[in-house]
Amino acid sequence: MAKRRSRGDGGLHWHEGRRRWIAWVTVGFDAAGKRKTRSASGVTKTEAKDKLRELVDNREKKQPAPSSYTVEEAVRGWLAYGLSGRSKSTVDNYRNNVEMHVIPYLGKRKLVDLSTEDVERWLADRANQLSTRTLRLLHSLLSRAVRYAQARDKVMRNVVELCEIPVGLQGRPSKSLTLDQAEAVLKASENSNMHAYIVLSLLIGARQEELRPLTWDHVDLGGDPSADPPVPRSIEVWHSVREGGDTKTRKSRRTLALPARCVVALRRHRLRQRDLARRQGQQWDPTGLVFPSENGTELDAHNVRRAFRRVVKAAGLEPHQWTPREMRHSFVSIMSASGVSLEDIARLVGHSGTRVTELVYRKQIRPVIVEGAEAMDEVFRNPKPAC
Repeated sequence: MAKRRSRGDGGLHWHEGRRRWIAWVTVGFDAAGKRKTRSASGVTKTEAKDKLRELVDNREKKQPAPSSYTVEEAVRGWLAYGLSGRSKSTVDNYRNNVEMHVIPYLGKRKLVDLSTEDVERWLADRANQLSTRTLRLLHSLLSRAVRYAQARDKVMRNVVELCEIPVGLQGRPSKSLTLDQAEAVLKASENSNMHAYIVLSLLIGARQEELRPLTWDHVDLGGDPSADPPVPRSIEVWHSVREGGDTKTRKSRRTLALPARCVVALRRHRLRQRDLARRQGQQWDPTGLVFPSENGTELDAHNVRRAFRRVVKAAGLEPHQWTPREMRHSFVSIMSASGVSLEDIARLVGHSGTRVTELVYRKQIRPVIVEGAEAMDEVFRNPKPAC
């Protein structure tokens, strides 16, 4: 005779309509004294017994029993409430990746039923279409969403953390313009509103997110040649479009001497801005954005990319093979070919992993890094700008 279960151990019964074994356990009572139960089912009695043990264990650990909570609900909940303090662009990027690559493939799956096999098959499928870097991002997004749900008693463990990330497609390798190509791009941009932007990107190697929020009060086009030592014309790279307006790292805050070609381009750019403000009946703002949009706001990365590709096309290059960030790669390449040391190049581009001779803080007087300006003046051999 089968042994009767102890009180609280739940029960098993056959459901003729569903043709499945049903496991159930009491988890408490509501305010009216009505019993509250959790249930699960299995095709075989053995499977249902396993589910019953899980139900009892979950109750004892005060963990939730399996429910209808889906992967899609977990991911959307994390996107809505788990990214406090992140920039809008970061949240939008995460949401786009989730909408394209997670929800269509795993969204309907119950979170408690999600297995390592499910995740590994999904990653393997995505590896046929995406780069390894994107696969790492997707794995991270799903894992963080499940961890967020786990902290809210929606699931007992995070199976995503147990999965290996496969190797995906090889991403598009970064490249740099040759000197002839750089000259062609500079020439093609001369009649563009982006001319000064492109000149600075190529000749000082600033990040795109550092140039877009640049303001005129951080640009010194006069310098002080009579000072001891002389103060060169320079640009202060102290801000970026990152959340909070800070640079990528503390060592990214730097003051760079401007090559003569940059000074000429910026002076012409400033004259055009002043003329436009006068024609519109407005007062030119000496502390305003150096590269504003038509609405006077910071340039959007997509707008910069479109404008840059128009210039690239005019220069006789294939526009879709080049992005604005590759002007920074081109700067490093030209510097290296001109004999500038790796340490100086790292300082010029503001890499945080390189030892430098000075710590850079926003409100301190910073030494001006002149190696880039001197090398670029030698490479492009531009006439000195008029004072």
